[in-house]
This record gives sequence, C-alpha cells and structure tokens, in this order.
Amino acid sequence: MTRLPREPRPRLLVFDVNETLTDLSALAPRLAHAGLPGHLLPVWFAGVLRDGVALTLAGGDASFADVAADGLRTLAARTGLTGDPEEAVRHVLAGLSELPVHPDVPDGVRALSAAGYRLLTLTNGSAATTRAVLDRAGLADHFEAHLDVTGAGRWKPAREAYAHALATAGVSAGEALLVSVHPWDTDGAARAGLTTAWLHRTPEPYPRTAHPPDRSATGVTDLAAQLATA
Repeated sequence: MTRLPREPRPRLLVFDVNETLTDLSALAPRLAHAGLPGHLLPVWFAGVLRDGVALTLAGGDASFADVAADGLRTLAARTGLTGDPEEAVRHVLAGLSELPVHPDVPDGVRALSAAGYRLLTLTNGSAATTRAVLDRAGLADHFEAHLDVTGAGRWKPAREAYAHALATAGVSAGEALLVSVHPWDTDGAARAGLTTAWLHRTPEPYPRTAHPPDRSATGVTDLAAQLATA
C-alpha cells in the first residue's frame, strides 16, 4: 500500500492499552490465587489475541472478555484446576480494571499532553476498563476519548479498527501516530496508513516480516522526548 504523506508533527496519538500502557504482569498473582499457573500468563494472553483476531478474520464477533474467559477455561482444563473454573475466570478478569500502568507512562502522558498533542486510547479490550485503569493512575482526562473495537466490529489489526479511531477524532491517517508495544499492532496501523511508534520495553527484536515502525522508543517518556525535538 502507498503510504500517505504526513505532517512533521502528528496531530493525534492513538495509544494501545494492554501491555502498552498497562503492566499485565500484575495479573500473574491473580492466576496463582485462582489455582492457575502464574507463569502461563503470557501464554494465556497470546491465546486471547490469537483467538480474537482469528474470529475477526473468519467474520465472527466476540468481546475481549468473552474470548479471555474461554482461554482461562481452557487453561484450567489443561492444568487440572481442582477448583471452580468459573470462579477462577471471574477472579482473574476482575483484575483487568486494577492493573497498574508502566512506570514511564504517567510522566510521558503528561509531557505529551502538555506539548499539545491530542491523545486517545484504542484497545481490543474494554474502553470502560481502560478508563478505570487510567482514572486510578490520574491520567484518564489527558485523553480525549477511550475507544474499543466494538465501534468498528473488528479487532485490531483490522483496518476498520484504526479507521474507527480516526473517524472519532476527525483526522486523516497521515495525521495520526499509533503507539504500541505490539509489532502486529504497529504493522496493522502502518498498513492502514498511520505513522507508528513501537515501544520496546523488552530485548525481543522487532519481527523482520512486519512493516517497520516509523519510530521506536523504550517507553512513553522516551517517545515524548523524541517528539519534543521533531
């Protein structure tokens, strides 16, 4: 796809939420408390993304919570959970709205907001959960909108999900910067015409098969510093 021309300074920053703003590792103790192996948290979350995206590709539709619950039931069965799997599901999913943000997020978000950037969130999860998390962190009001993919009817990285955010904000793809820790999200946004910034908080390399990001940063504060000199 031909990339659209872009302004030197993006008008809108679209933030992914799970793992980009929030520290999902805080759910591991909840899994353990529910009788599930905490070290399998990454496996469960990767499965949620896989199954949700697969449903989108097949023309299906299910909420993040429903797909996540199915994944926990499967995990419970595979690991021989002796307790009530439905209680385990409720306990783990209740923790999503109580997740902390990464340490770099508060100062980075405030710096971007103070610099005049328009900010919004776009998640495959729940917009209400996003607001609850960012309210607890004192950051929710720095974003003009908290969106999820229900408004698009398709999970990211489908083009329609990014188009939903652009339409809500009233900007073109070339005026928006997608910020995400997930290469699949960065790749999807790039293919939809957005500028992209990949946050690499771990040593894992960016996939060579994915569309490369326009920027890479170690966190939101680093991104804010880069944009301040752009």
